[in-house]
Amino acid sequence: WYDVFLLADGVTSLVIGDVVGHDLHAAAHMAEVRNMLRALAWDRQEPPSAIMRRLDDAMTHTSDAPMATAVFARIEGSEGGPWELHWVNAGHPPPLLITADGQARYLEEGHGPLLGMSSTLHLGLEWPDAREPLPEGSTVLFYAYGLVESRGRPIDAGLETLRRRAAELVDRDVEDFLDELLTHIDPSGDDVALLALRIPPRGAGEGEADVSAPQRAHSPAAPA
Repeated sequence: WYDVFLLADGVTSLVIGDVVGHDLHAAAHMAEVRNMLRALAWDRQEPPSAIMRRLDDAMTHTSDAPMATAVFARIEGSEGGPWELHWVNAGHPPPLLITADGQARYLEEGHGPLLGMSSTLHLGLEWPDAREPLPEGSTVLFYAYGLVESRGRPIDAGLETLRRRAAELVDRDVEDFLDELLTHIDPSGDDVALLALRIPPRGAGEGEADVSAPQRAHSPAAPA
């Protein structure tokens, strides 16, 4: 599943995830996990790592949902920028950052265990927070395993193909970028989902605000 929604502190959040299984039960569990994550993220402004830890507990103690992977990210910054990605990764493929000049790299930080494993097995594992500045005009791509992995292609080869193709197509608008990416990669699996974020120019959305006076952004979800 993928999701985008505003939080109580005005921050935009993005989620992409995958629940173990391929049947109707898996689809129902996917909706359940999606809604739990929405509720937990809205309830308290906390770092993504804390949200993921509470989701893992909720899945264990209030649900029979199986294990799941997910990336949960906040887009933080002052009105009009600059912005940064504040995220955590629970066993999901890493987000891909493509700058406006066509440089593409995977954001490998923030990795932790799959959801539904740590609390169940009393492992005490953690999900580390990660942050990355988002240059204007850059694109962040979130995706599911089906885009980069198949029976006839190892995941490393799929990741390299995605990185190369995304860099070549970054000058397209977001809709064309996603459409052409799917056409070039031509995935054959069923777990295929893409979610792209395009960073606007610095100052976009400030309206009549005085942009000459720099402001220091404060995030209530920053670690204590």
